[in-house]
Amino acid sequence: MEAKIELIPEGNVTSPEGFFAGATSAGINRKAKDKPDLGILFSEALCVAAALFTTNRLKAAPVVLSQQRLKRGRVGVVVVNSGCANAFTGEKGLANAAEMAKLAAEGVGMLPDDVLVASTGVIGLPLPMKRIRSSIDQIILSRDGGHELAKAMMTTDTFAKETAVKVGVGDSEFTIGGVAKGSGMIHPELATLLCFLTTDAAVEKDFVQKALKKAVDVSFNMISIDGDTSPSDMVLLMANGMAGSAPAGAFQQALERVCIYLAKCVARDGEGATKLIEVTVGGAPSRLEARRVARTVVSSPLVKAAVHGADPNWGRIMAAVGRSGVEVVESKFDLYIGEIPVVKAGAPLPFNKRGVIQLLKGKEVSLGLNLNLGSAKATAWGCDLSEEYVTINSQYMT
Repeated sequence: MEAKIELIPEGNVTSPEGFFAGATSAGINRKAKDKPDLGILFSEALCVAAALFTTNRLKAAPVVLSQQRLKRGRVGVVVVNSGCANAFTGEKGLANAAEMAKLAAEGVGMLPDDVLVASTGVIGLPLPMKRIRSSIDQIILSRDGGHELAKAMMTTDTFAKETAVKVGVGDSEFTIGGVAKGSGMIHPELATLLCFLTTDAAVEKDFVQKALKKAVDVSFNMISIDGDTSPSDMVLLMANGMAGSAPAGAFQQALERVCIYLAKCVARDGEGATKLIEVTVGGAPSRLEARRVARTVVSSPLVKAAVHGADPNWGRIMAAVGRSGVEVVESKFDLYIGEIPVVKAGAPLPFNKRGVIQLLKGKEVSLGLNLNLGSAKATAWGCDLSEEYVTINSQYMT
C-alpha cells in the first residue's frame, strides 16, 4: 500500500505526539547575546533511539558521553547548547557534559542516564557552567517549543532548519519531525552538524539504526561546504511509539525525505554561501562510485569558486571527476550545466555561453554528469565559495 506523506506547515521537531522543547539565553554564545543558546528536547515517554556520530577520531566530550549512554538503547531528553563545543577539554569537559545532563534530568524528572548532551561552537574552551546552572531552569517546555530549540542550536547559521511530515498508510498514521544546524566545517561523513529527529511511530531498535544509517547516507553524508569535519557531530533519532506501529517501507521513505530536506538546508546555508549546488551523477558502474564522483565534484574548491563567479569553466568539473579515484572513460562522458549539454560522449559541444552564465547566476545550480558505464546514480549538494567564507573563518574567535 502506497504511503501518503504530507508536509506539515511550520512543522518541527516537536510535531510528533509526546515531544516538547524549549530554550533560553544563557550567555554561552558571546556573539549572539540575545538569542537562545541553551535548549532541551523532551519526550514524555522514553524513546527507542539510534544515532550516528562524527568520524573525526578526536571526539568532543558530549559525543563521548552520548555514545556511552546510547548503548542502553533508550533516551528521554537531549540538552543542547551553542557557542561552545566542549571539545578538547579533557576530563573536565566530560564532567561538565555529565553535569549538563544531570541538570536537565532534574528539571524534567528523568534519570541522568536517559539524557544525551550535544554542544556546538568554539573548540577548546570550557563550558561556562555557572551560566548554565543559573539558566537551565528558565527553560519552559512546550509543544511548539521546537522553534526555540532550533534557534538555540544555531552558530553561524543564518536561518533555522526544521521540518515535519505526517505519514498515512492504511490505518497507520505517524509523524516524523526534525531539526538541524550546520553552516561551516561541513563535509560528507557528517560535519559540524547536529540533527535531532523525532517520531511517534513504534519501531524496533535494530530497524531504526539501519533506517537512520540509510537515510543519512543519502542526505547528510552527501553534502559538503568546506571539506572539514568536526569533533561534535551527531544525528539522533528518537521514537516514542505513541502513534503505534509503522510500516517499514513508509517509515524509511518519510525519514529519507526529512533528512534530505534538512541536508539541503545545511548546504544552502553554508558560511558565506550565495548558491546551492546540486551534482547528480548517473551511469556509474556502482552506487559507491556514483557517490564518490558526486562528492568529489561538489566539494571541489575550484568548482565552487567558478559557480560563485558564474564562470562557465566546465574543465574544472572534468578535472574533479578525473581525480575522484573512479575509473571513467573519456569518450563516454556527458556533462550538463542545468539543462544545457556541454560535453557529449567526451567531445566538447558548442553552447550558448551567455545562457550558461545565466544558469550559474541562479540561487540553485545543477550539474549533471553521465558516465555511461552502468545504471547507478547519486546526488550530492554543496554551495559556492565566496569571499565571505574567508571573512567569517578568519574572525571566528575575534
